[in-house]
Amino acid sequence: MTGGVGIIERFYREVMEGGNLDLINELGSENYAEHEEPMPGQPPGLNGIRFYVNTFRSAFPDIRAKAIEPVISAGDMETTRVVLTGTHDGEFLGVAPTGKTVEFNTMDMIRVEDGKVVEHWGVTDMLKLMQQIGAVPT
Repeated sequence: MTGGVGIIERFYREVMEGGNLDLINELGSENYAEHEEPMPGQPPGLNGIRFYVNTFRSAFPDIRAKAIEPVISAGDMETTRVVLTGTHDGEFLGVAPTGKTVEFNTMDMIRVEDGKVVEHWGVTDMLKLMQQIGAVPT
């Protein structure tokens, strides 16, 4: 696959970290489908990506991709592990800001068609994240 890791890295660096929501139209297809774990209330398609990004950026305004590690690349599929960090300075899924610094992992698998992401499967370690902000006991 050409550009898979580049697309994922641009998403995390420019969209998640930088807040460039306009880039979503360049990286994602109008036929984009989210298969695994949409956020509560997340709409489908590219608007869903915007919702996802806004949810995290409003709760963790200093969110950073500490590591973006390519794991598997085959054909039009790319799987990547990402380590994210940030400070819980805004409400997240009903949890009031704690000021705590968090670090959690996510695994992303995308399918690219004509240079754009058409499908995404993602698994975020939400348990670890929620434990770090005190929403779930350790």
